[in-house]
Order: sequence, then structure tokens, then C-alpha cells
Amino acid sequence: MSDDPLIEDFAVDEDLPSVLEARLETGGARLDKALSDLFPSLSRARVQALLAEGVVTRDGQPVTTASAKALPGLYAVALPAVISAIPQPEDIPLSVLFEDTHLIVIDKPAGMAVHPAPGSETGTLVNALLHHCAASLSGIGGVARPGIVHRLDKHTSGVMVAAKSDAAHAGLSALFAAHDIERTYIALVRGAPQPERGRIISNLGRSTGDRKKMAVLRVGGREAITDYVVDATFGAAPRKGSRPAAPPLAARVACTLHTGRTHQIRVHMASKGSPLLGDPVYGTGSPAQAVREAITAAGLTRQALHAAILGFVHPVTGAALRFETAPPEDMRLLEEGLAGL
Repeated sequence: MSDDPLIEDFAVDEDLPSVLEARLETGGARLDKALSDLFPSLSRARVQALLAEGVVTRDGQPVTTASAKALPGLYAVALPAVISAIPQPEDIPLSVLFEDTHLIVIDKPAGMAVHPAPGSETGTLVNALLHHCAASLSGIGGVARPGIVHRLDKHTSGVMVAAKSDAAHAGLSALFAAHDIERTYIALVRGAPQPERGRIISNLGRSTGDRKKMAVLRVGGREAITDYVVDATFGAAPRKGSRPAAPPLAARVACTLHTGRTHQIRVHMASKGSPLLGDPVYGTGSPAQAVREAITAAGLTRQALHAAILGFVHPVTGAALRFETAPPEDMRLLEEGLAGL
């Protein structure tokens, strides 16, 4: 979840043919450098991305390693289909919690990306809002994200607000920038963070070991603050005689954000030794067998995180607004399974 403007670049090559071919007569250089020289219309970064996508061949055989030495041969690059930079309206049902002429509040389902990006070009919240709100959606956010002032991860469910007027967009952006928004998330985690309530303050930034992940940094990054409370624990064996109580196998944790950094709750819970159940990125280690079985039975295929509460002052009318939704079916079933441990 993030308030940061994270808009992925769209790769649009309208003037290029769908397949580029050229023969490299002399090898020896790094492959990405050699191919960017061989195909002047492609930047080195674009070549690296195309290699990673597996659409580059040499003499008919795929080549994927950008740092490998280039060998002489006939190279072909199959360019992906052009993606429009302007999202198109799509008739996608929305769970609308509130709507007026200035803003709309929705309960976003897990699996819906907020805005178009490579891999999620259609079916996004932006596509749905463009259809639902038609011409009334604010365009301050740019053509890729009209009306969007904050973001939830694709596989995080919960309450979001979008602007329909420029006045609301400016006002909501100011509220998020000042962190003058009530935001509480429900997370189901492995084990339970200690102590049972607390405040996590750290700097978050791109991991130095994996640029696709965020991490707690000693130097650099941006300050991130999360308050958390353990609401319930599951699978803890009570103290018996001289035997100490066993730690819980899982817990339900309420996390309140005071900042909105990318993957903030996921990283902070992992830093406490209690990563979110089902998290494929930060879920280091494996939960107990009984917890894994509960996850499977519930059909959970994502991180167990739901944006449950969103409260703010309407930026135009001044009305105090607060919205709360229950976690969706997969998290509800998982919690029921955990409660039986």
C-alpha cells in the first residue's frame, strides 16, 4: 500500500515493426550493450526487459541473459503488442460505499490492480472507474491513473477513495501527504509480534539485495510508522505445570498506518518475525503444518491483508467520513480455520 506516485512506464513502439532482425558479425561485448547498438531504436534498458521476457532469439534459439557475452549470429526481437497509454473504460462491477459529485469510495476486491501496468493492462480499478464515473473522473493524476490519490497492492482488498473533481483530488492528496487520514488494516500473520501492541518506526526503501522488494534500511529510505495491536492469537498451547506456554501459531493483527510507504505493513510485520500468511514476497519461513492446511482449506492465494477502515474529512464539504468493511471470504474462512487450532 502506498501514497507514493508509482506509475509504471508503458512500452509503446508505434513506429516499429513487430519483429526486428539484424545480424551481429562480431561478438564479445555484453549482450544487452551489443543488441542496443545493433537495434538503435531500443534502449539498453528496453533490451534488458525484452531479454527477461524471453522474446529475443539468436539463430532461432532464445537468449535471456543480459550480462552474457554476445555471440555472432542472426538476432530477432519479437516486440510485444502496443499498449495504449490511455486506459479504456470497462464495465466492471464495483462495490461502492459512498459517492457524490466530488469523490467515490469503493471496497476493492483482492486481485484487482489499481491502475494499468505491464501484466495488468485491463480489468483495473481505473478501467472500472472510467466506465462508472464517465467524464466526471478527475484527471490530475495523469492519463494512467485518473482520480487515483492512493494505492492498495493488487492482492490486498479493502477500502479506497478516488477523486471525481479536481478540488477533491487536490484536497485528498493534501490529506494523504499530511498523513491526516485514518487507515487501519487487518492482517493474519504467522506467530504473533511481540509485544502484543506497539509502534514500529523504521526507514523503508528498495532492498539492496532484490530491487523488486522493499526492506528496512539502516541508511536511506523514507520513514515509515505503523501501530499494531494483536487482536487474537491461534494455536497457542497454554502453560501447564512447569511447562511454559507455547507461542501461538498465528494471529490476527490490526495495523494502523501513520505513513503510507510501499508494502509498509508487509515489511513491518516480517521485521517483527510475523510475516503475513500467504505473502509470496515477504513470507520468509513456513508456517506450521496446521496453518498451511487452514490456508489451503480457505482458498487463500494471496497475502492475508485487508484495508478495513478509511476515515477522513471530505475535502470539499468538510463532512467527517468513515468507512469500515469486513475482510472478504478467503480471510474470513482462514480465520475460522485458525480459530479451531
